[in-house]
Amino acid sequence: MRDSEADLRELIDWGRERGARFAVRLVKGAYWDYETIKSRQNGWDCPVYFQKPESDVNFETLTRILFENESIVTAAFGSHNVRSIAHAQALAGELGIDPSRFEFQLLYGMAGPIKRALVEMGYRVREYCPMGELLPGMSYLVRRLLENTSNEGFLRAKFAENVSEEELLRDPCELLRKSRNGVPPRSNNVTTNAMNDRHPSHSRSLDAPPGDTYENAPLTNFVHQENQDKMRKALNEMRTRLGKEYPLVINGEKVFTGKTIASINPSSPDDVVGAVAEAGIPEAERAVKAARDAFEKWRWTSFEERAQLLERAAAIMERRRFELSALEVFEVGKPWMEADGDIREAIDFCLFYAQQMRLIGRPRLTQHVPGEESYYHYWPRGVAFVIAPWNFPLAILGGMTTAALVTGNTVIMKPAEQSAVCGAMLMEILEEAGVPPGVLNYLPGKGSVMGAHLVDHKDVDLIAFTGSREVGLRIWESAGITRPGQRELKRVICEMGGKNAVIIDSDADLDEAIVDCTYSAFGYQGQKCSALSRLILLEENYDRVMERLLKAAASVRVGNPEEPGVTVGPVIDETAYNRILNYIEIGKSEATLAYQREDVPPKGFFIPPTIFTNVKPNMRIAREEIFGPVISVLKVRDLDEAIAVANGTDYALTAGFFSRSPANIERAKAQIEAGNVYINRSCTGAVVGRHPFGGFKMSGGGTKAGGTDYLLQFLVPRVVTENITRHGFAPEETPQYRDEFLWPKR
Repeated sequence: MRDSEADLRELIDWGRERGARFAVRLVKGAYWDYETIKSRQNGWDCPVYFQKPESDVNFETLTRILFENESIVTAAFGSHNVRSIAHAQALAGELGIDPSRFEFQLLYGMAGPIKRALVEMGYRVREYCPMGELLPGMSYLVRRLLENTSNEGFLRAKFAENVSEEELLRDPCELLRKSRNGVPPRSNNVTTNAMNDRHPSHSRSLDAPPGDTYENAPLTNFVHQENQDKMRKALNEMRTRLGKEYPLVINGEKVFTGKTIASINPSSPDDVVGAVAEAGIPEAERAVKAARDAFEKWRWTSFEERAQLLERAAAIMERRRFELSALEVFEVGKPWMEADGDIREAIDFCLFYAQQMRLIGRPRLTQHVPGEESYYHYWPRGVAFVIAPWNFPLAILGGMTTAALVTGNTVIMKPAEQSAVCGAMLMEILEEAGVPPGVLNYLPGKGSVMGAHLVDHKDVDLIAFTGSREVGLRIWESAGITRPGQRELKRVICEMGGKNAVIIDSDADLDEAIVDCTYSAFGYQGQKCSALSRLILLEENYDRVMERLLKAAASVRVGNPEEPGVTVGPVIDETAYNRILNYIEIGKSEATLAYQREDVPPKGFFIPPTIFTNVKPNMRIAREEIFGPVISVLKVRDLDEAIAVANGTDYALTAGFFSRSPANIERAKAQIEAGNVYINRSCTGAVVGRHPFGGFKMSGGGTKAGGTDYLLQFLVPRVVTENITRHGFAPEETPQYRDEFLWPKR
C-alpha cells in the first residue's frame, strides 16, 4: 500500500512506547483488482501501486525498516519472489541479524524448491495454508494461484517462462528508472489495461458521447484523520446554530408567517434543530403567482445559462459539504457516511442534469429531406410542484428541483416537515448560485393543507413526488381531475416505496452476501425505499446463511450518529418509532423472532435491528412496507419458488441476487421484477448516472432519477417544420442541430 511505510513507522513507535516485542508479517498484498476498482467507484485516490516494481521497491524499503528495528520487531516475510527473499537475506547479513530472529512464509503447495533451499541454508520457514470448509479454502487457493501465476508473478516468470536468473534478481529501482525514461515494464494485467482504456476516468458516464463527459463526485473517505477532524469541527459548529428560525422564500422575499414547524433531532428529541416558517393556503397562492409570472422569462432563458446555475450550486455544495453533512446528522439522524453520500448524490444530480440538458437542449433535425427542415426540440411544462421525503433531504429534493429548473420550469419546493431545515439550506445554496426571484420558491408546510391545495391547483402543471404509496396514489388520482381554468394535463412524476427482496442462491459467496445484506437492511436504520426487507433463502443453505446473518447483525454498531462508525441511528420521529414497533409486535404474532438487538440508547427514537424467521409470503410483515431495521426471512425449496416469492408483491423497486452460477445469474437478470436489480452487491446505494433509479408496479410510474431520459418527464416535445424551397432552389444540406428557438433573440 502507498501509505504502508508511514503505518509501519507509527506501529513501531507504538511498540516502543509499550515496551513489548511484536511480530509484523510483510506481504505485497492481494486483491489488487478489488482495491483499484473500489477506489475508482468511490472516486478515491488508489491506495495501491499501479506498477509491480513500485510494490517491490516498497517491500525492500519496509524490509530495511523492520531489520533496523529488530530489537522490538520480529519480521516475517511472506513472498515467493526470489529477489525479495534474497534482498532480505543480504540485508540481514549486512546488519548482523541472526537468521533465527526472523522468518520466511510461503504458501502450501507452491514454490517447493525455494522452501527447501531456505531450510537447507538454515532459515526459519513457515508454510501456511487455509483451514476450514472445503469450498472457501479452494477459493482461497485458486485466488493465490491466479495471483502467483499472473503476468507479473515471480512463479510464472521462473517456472513457466524460464526467465534468466539475472532478470529475476534485477533491482526494481532500475526497472522504475527505465519506465520513467520511456521504456515501461510489462503491463500489470491485460484485463485491467483494457478497463483503463475503456474507462479513462473513474466514474465517467458511458452514455455520454465523445467530448461530453460527466463524472460522479467522490465520496468522502473517513478513514483519513483529516476528514474525521473536518466532520467533528462541522458538527461542533452546527450545534451552535441549532434552534435558528428559517423563513419561506416567495418571489425572492423572505416571509415569516407567525407559525412555525419545529424540526427536532431524532437522537435527542428535546433538541430543536430549527424552526421553519409554516406556509398556509395564502402563501401557496402567492407562490403559484410568483412561479407563473417568472415562468414567462425563465422559459426563454438559454439552457446553457440554466446548466451553469446547476454547476454553480454543485460547487457551493462541495464547498459546504461537511457543514451540510453535519446538518443531516442532527436533523434526520444520518450516520456520517450516509450523510456524506446524500450530499454527494445532490452534487451529482446538479452536474448530471446540467450535462444532460446540454445534450438535449438544441433542436435536432428529424430527417434529411430536400426542400424541408423539421427540428425536434423541447419546451418546459410550466409551474412544477416538488414534494420530497425526509430520508434523502438534499439528494431527492435537490434532484427533483434541479431537474425542473434546468429544463426551464419554475418551481415551488416543498420539503418534508422533518427535514425542512435541509430544504432551507438548499434554497440558500440555489439563491447563492443565482436563481432568479420567483423561479424557485421555498414553501414548507403541512402536506394535508397547503400540499393538497397545490396538487389540485389549476396553475400547477407538473407534480414531482417521492414518498409513501398512500400519498403518491392520492396525488396520482387527484391530478387526473381537470379543474376549471386548467390549461394543461398535469404531469405526475411519482416515485414511491418498495418491499425489496434479496435471494441468496445455494452456491453464493456468503462472505460477500452477508456483509451486503446486513448493510442493505440496517444501513440508515432501513429508512430507504431501496432497503432489503425480505431475505429469501433456499433450503439447501438456509442454516448456514442464518448462522452467519445472526452473527453479522450482532456486530452492527447502534448509537448516536454524531459518532463515527455508527451504522444504525434513530428513526426519524415518534410516529415512525411507534409504527415500526407495532410492526415488530405483528411479526411476533405472525412469525418467529430470531434476533433483536438489546443495547440501544434509551433516549431518542432508536429501534433495535430485528430479524424474523418462519415468515410466509402472505404475512403482513412480508407484504407491507415497514421502513425500519426489520428483516423478514423466507425459506423456499428452490430457485423457482424464490423468484416467484420475490415477484409476489405489489412493489417493484429494488431486488438483489447472490450466486456464483452464471446460468442462475442470467435467469435472475431476466425474471426478477424490479426497477433496479443488483447482482452480487448491495441493493441500496444507487449512484447518479451509473444506476438510474426508480421502480414500477406500486413503486412508481417507471421514471428513472439520475437516468438519461429523466429530464424528458419535465418537458413537452415540439417539432418545427419549414418549407425551405425558394423559387425552385433548395439547400443541399441542412444542419443536424440548430440554435434554440428563443424570443426575443439575445
